[in-house]
Amino acid sequence: MTPRSGRTSKRPGDSAGNAPDEPRDRRTPLAVTRDEALPATTGWLLRGKDGRLTAYAPTADGVLRWTETRVGGPDWSGPDLLAAGGLLPYLSVARSAGGFVHLLGVRKRPRADGPDDTDLLHAVQFQTGRPLRDWQSLGNPHGKDREKAAAIGLPSAVVDTTGSVHLFLRNANGGLSAKNQSPTGRWQSWGGADAEGTALTGETAAAMTDHGLIDVLVPARDTVVHWRREKPEAPLERAEDEPGARVAPGTITAERTGGGRLTHFWRDAGDFTVRAWRPGSEPAALGGRGTGPLALLRTPVDGHDCTILAQRSTDGRPRIAAYPTEDEAAGLNWTPSGEPCVGAPALALDGHGRVVLACVDADGTLCVARQKAEPGLALEAWTRIRP
Repeated sequence: MTPRSGRTSKRPGDSAGNAPDEPRDRRTPLAVTRDEALPATTGWLLRGKDGRLTAYAPTADGVLRWTETRVGGPDWSGPDLLAAGGLLPYLSVARSAGGFVHLLGVRKRPRADGPDDTDLLHAVQFQTGRPLRDWQSLGNPHGKDREKAAAIGLPSAVVDTTGSVHLFLRNANGGLSAKNQSPTGRWQSWGGADAEGTALTGETAAAMTDHGLIDVLVPARDTVVHWRREKPEAPLERAEDEPGARVAPGTITAERTGGGRLTHFWRDAGDFTVRAWRPGSEPAALGGRGTGPLALLRTPVDGHDCTILAQRSTDGRPRIAAYPTEDEAAGLNWTPSGEPCVGAPALALDGHGRVVLACVDADGTLCVARQKAEPGLALEAWTRIRP
């Protein structure tokens, strides 16, 4: 299956209800921070309970948020700045079944007498377009040891079937640290798991099956270490690793591809092409040389159950591909679309069930392409969402 896309973007001001005579200062996008030392944020385009899409982009000053003004667009409000001083320009974004969006990140506050103060920040948005609740510090797994706290990895989070958040990160000792909420919303103490002699080196990637099982993957030297949590209150248990895997930093993502099953995707650290893996099988090579993690979406296309992938290619442009779900042997073609972007693209279904591909361009403008009302996976021309 080969997606089709119109490359040409609409001119600035052609979307979001912007009149040609709108004041110049209202039409200037807010720049995003490009920090090559940090993995790109994934899963940043989400549909709320009311059917409207919201996009989130981390910056040096906090988080930018764009919101559809009505279901299916094309108009958007924003970007609104959700201020958070000291937040690294990276987010873990997790959505509950009830539509609550949880944002988690790492805050660094410089100190003159040694390592930075480092802690985890969490905030939640209960309804689409509504104000974000205040950022809350969750501390760090190393307590008052500022040197170790400064060496922690980045969080990955999922929301379980009770609506509680579970976050995971690599700690300074090379193990896995975990923290979760109780059903009442109170955060529990830090816990985690030992990698049993294997030092974790990469960033954690947590995902949850449709049956509520939580999978956690973390790269180590030439292997991917794997834990599972069967139920919200169950302990983490070591599961089947994938030895021999060379994972590019910060590139593991996952999609639900069957009853109780996840397919994990990452980028090979040697040739930067895409791999797909399910426990019990060998990783499948899917081509697509590029940078950063994959955006993923499982949805029917012409009545066929398909997995759609999007990535930032080596030339900086988004590329999109699709194949029959769990049939990696069928092959896929990567189709370029739009202009160069920063970070990772995002995929979602809008309130009318159309595939939406989104990215942020070099000057911080949100760009969106929607699926055409015709057979196949053809995309309309890109639209730049201006303030």
